[in-house]
Amino acid sequence: MTLLSVRAPRAEAVTLCLFDGEAETRVPMTRAGSEWVAKAPAPGTRYGLRAAGEWAPERGLWFDPAKLLVDPRAVELDRAFEYSPALSEYGVDTAPLVPRAVMPGVLPEVPQQPPVFKRGGLIYEVNVRGLTMLHPDVPEGLRGTVAALAHPAVLAHLEKLHVSAVELMPIAAWIDERHLPPLGLRNAWGYNPVVPMALDPRLCPGGVTELRETVAALHARGIGVILDLVFNHTGESDSLGPVLSFRGLDNAAYAHAPDGSLINDTGCGNTLDFANPAVRALALDTLRHFVRHCGVDGFRFDLATVMARGPGFDAAAPIFTEIAADPWLADRVMIAEPWDIGPGGYQLGRFPAHWLEWNDRYRDDVRRFWRGDAGIGLLATRIAGSSDVFGKDCRAVNYLAAHDGFTLADTLAYEHRHNHANGEDNRDGHGENFSWNNGVEGPSHDADVIARRSAFARALLGTLFVSTGTIMLTAGDEFGRSQRGNNNAYAQDNAVTWVDWEGRDRALEDHVAALAAWRAERDLAQFPDDGAWHALDGAPLDAARWEDPATQGFCWSEKSGAARPTGLRIDRAAPYAGPWPA
Repeated sequence: MTLLSVRAPRAEAVTLCLFDGEAETRVPMTRAGSEWVAKAPAPGTRYGLRAAGEWAPERGLWFDPAKLLVDPRAVELDRAFEYSPALSEYGVDTAPLVPRAVMPGVLPEVPQQPPVFKRGGLIYEVNVRGLTMLHPDVPEGLRGTVAALAHPAVLAHLEKLHVSAVELMPIAAWIDERHLPPLGLRNAWGYNPVVPMALDPRLCPGGVTELRETVAALHARGIGVILDLVFNHTGESDSLGPVLSFRGLDNAAYAHAPDGSLINDTGCGNTLDFANPAVRALALDTLRHFVRHCGVDGFRFDLATVMARGPGFDAAAPIFTEIAADPWLADRVMIAEPWDIGPGGYQLGRFPAHWLEWNDRYRDDVRRFWRGDAGIGLLATRIAGSSDVFGKDCRAVNYLAAHDGFTLADTLAYEHRHNHANGEDNRDGHGENFSWNNGVEGPSHDADVIARRSAFARALLGTLFVSTGTIMLTAGDEFGRSQRGNNNAYAQDNAVTWVDWEGRDRALEDHVAALAAWRAERDLAQFPDDGAWHALDGAPLDAARWEDPATQGFCWSEKSGAARPTGLRIDRAAPYAGPWPA
């Protein structure tokens, strides 16, 4: 007999709730230590959980049998989450408000193969919904879904850019932050999940099968798939948030201060406690699930410092050891966003040697150089692999822009954020973006302004594509995507975040494709030991020129037979960055 098991060590009773339409049948579960078990329902059955016990939030006890709870290990839901204030109110039956988990059958196992993606390649960051909502060649009914990534028009674009892997922003089922519905807004990014394995029905209506088939289609073109996972918090938020899953079953999954209050190292109201073995076990099972049953190549971890907190950051945290020892996970691509907002949260360069890390130092220093307030020495360090951060083993994921912050085009068109549409009086989002508007704030018809922005866009992109390490491009930045100056567009599920395929800058797109083709022929994972730096006039760069703020650029050339025979050229005055000679 197959058993369904759920962790709820402090509950007094747990009930399995089976649904036929809206008719609910309640089956008492049996305690087995910290778990509760019952006979697993038949595949395809819709179910939820109810937990009884003491309601004392001030002591971390949130047991309310009126709350229908989602199984933390659910892999499929019958509908998306929708926020309602009733989800937080004691004694209110939430069965009409909460998705039901769908009992899976036996999931096919994907043959174990090495990741398609290799270090030094190009990662293409994708907002799954936003990428294809306006794509004219993708059928309307397919737009905005994971399956749309396998459409021939999308695959052709990825191949044109020589994309090594797509990195999918969160596709696990999420719930809107509670302040958004009253503003008429909804979460467009997905960084507010409830349970880690269940795919959001809005993005992946075909569930695990849809993701597996899409991964296979991308793999057939030599393109890997990396999932962006949020293991740092859940959408249950702070103490005023909804009771949806962990909170009503095992609130100890969240980190708490000695006084019992929630620790908020994420800025999202709660923090999952990776010092708790049960939390790590669920995270590991989630990773294995997506590798075994979908064939994904790896994972990017949002606010990854949380995973190594216990409560302080530990570079030898158990989760790292457990991933490295797991036969399904040891060879997967692991990428950290190496910071959170907790004490000592910025940990760039301190993750395990086999992990890659988002390099925000690269983003900021490259922008500063082209804006005119950083010297060539700093830029050369970033291009050569940021050895000041990572040593000789370049583990950097270099990027100019990501989902969070200005797009590349907006970096050159706005000096200030314009986030009023988010409903927070323009207080949200980064205040310092190292951006410059080239003379006019926002859109311009001035030919000189347009020309300067175009030249700098090419210079920035050229810098990225000649840089050592793995590089990342956010979808649409290759052809001038704008978010109208919004640098925190998480709440804009509309044309602000949807990629405008009809209005794209095709000349810029072709320029990026040429850079990508050049890079695809070379191994840029590590900076070569030989070669030489030169001034733009060909003379060797001495210390005086390296340190002179007036020095506008440099060249780097290789010895015969090296991996990059064409070298590179950087000229701020032109501006130009790219393969050398130009």
